[in-house]
Amino acid sequence: MIIGKNRRQVILNIKKSVKEKNFNAKVEPNDPILSKKERLNLVKNFWTKHDKLFSRIINLIARGILNVGTPILTFNTKIDNPTSLKNLSSAIVTCNHYNQFDCLPLKRLAMNYHKRLYFVIEDANLKLPNWIGFLMRNIDSIPVTASIEYLGRDLPRHLERILLRNNWIVIYPEQELWQNYRKPRPLQKGAYYYAAKMNVPIISCFVEIRDTKKREKLHPEFNKTRWILHVLPTIYPNPKLSIAENAQKMREIDYRQKVQAYEKAYHKKLDYKFTDWDIAGYNKNYF
Repeated sequence: MIIGKNRRQVILNIKKSVKEKNFNAKVEPNDPILSKKERLNLVKNFWTKHDKLFSRIINLIARGILNVGTPILTFNTKIDNPTSLKNLSSAIVTCNHYNQFDCLPLKRLAMNYHKRLYFVIEDANLKLPNWIGFLMRNIDSIPVTASIEYLGRDLPRHLERILLRNNWIVIYPEQELWQNYRKPRPLQKGAYYYAAKMNVPIISCFVEIRDTKKREKLHPEFNKTRWILHVLPTIYPNPKLSIAENAQKMREIDYRQKVQAYEKAYHKKLDYKFTDWDIAGYNKNYF
């Protein structure tokens, strides 16, 4: 089965990337391949259409689908939230990036606090087919692309506009999706730079992935998993520090919190030696 082969290839790619200490590498084999110009045009076209009436209507429909679907799809997901977030206005949310639908526990968390949640996505996601592509293009997405001009001028403008309306924005600092990978990976600086620049806090999260005894229907070589969203202490910028100093400090704190959450959840010290256990639900005996 093609899908199964792809999942096995993802595991091999993760194993190779861990060995090379390349923890932000792309491991999905079928992502769209686009030139820099194509990526930039995709993002420009997205923002050109963004505020038009038709796009706003489609956005309402897509958000409605997500709002209805989230409680249903996260029915078995536990949210461990020891500290209330009700006094937070705008914020950037960070989390480990382990599944195509890992936004759902974060969406449910935001819904609990009546917050509109935006998602920073990779530009190539705008080209995904079928209903996944529809949602990527039409929910509250903020695409990013590898353009210095875009990242330094256009993206901050879009983020600021959204944050000024007291919304939350999800940025995955691990950058690339690693399917069912349990361990927190070293964090890229972007989320923390923008948090420091916009003077907003980081809602630090880590999702624990637990195996079940049920097989996946489409991927019988994997058992189904359940998620536990751990909401960690909120990280605030220090007004006495510069943007660069704040970004570095917040990133260090966030990584440390995610490591501590991992070690507490799984009762083991974090190391980056690859084992089959690192991939939640993986049933090597199936092969």
